[in-house]
Amino acid sequence: MTNANQPPSESAIDFPELLSRVDNDRELLLDLMSIFKEDFPRHQRELSDVIAARDLKKMAIVSHTLKGMLANLAATRAASAAGKLEQLGRDGATESEIAIAIRAFQHEVQSLLPEMETYLSEVQR
Repeated sequence: MTNANQPPSESAIDFPELLSRVDNDRELLLDLMSIFKEDFPRHQRELSDVIAARDLKKMAIVSHTLKGMLANLAATRAASAAGKLEQLGRDGATESEIAIAIRAFQHEVQSLLPEMETYLSEVQR
């Protein structure tokens, strides 16, 4: 794998950990990543919608879902950023706190998605 030998701090996905979680079953990994690729954009749009509507309760719920999805794929930094949004939603954070957290989340996702595409193409070989 292209990025599997990089330290986790440089990689959005801890690919060795992810492979370990699926007992090196690349077909299962492909299925999990495909499901994520299909579902993630919908949840990401929902997060944007609830933030725009200033619905902090729903922001916490959607962020929790995203955190779980990301954690399951060993995308630790992105999961942590989603967790921060979840906590801010529960705490009744200010608009500026949410803006900072959403930018951090989006930054993590921007590095995650291309890396995932690379992994998907490599796993399909």
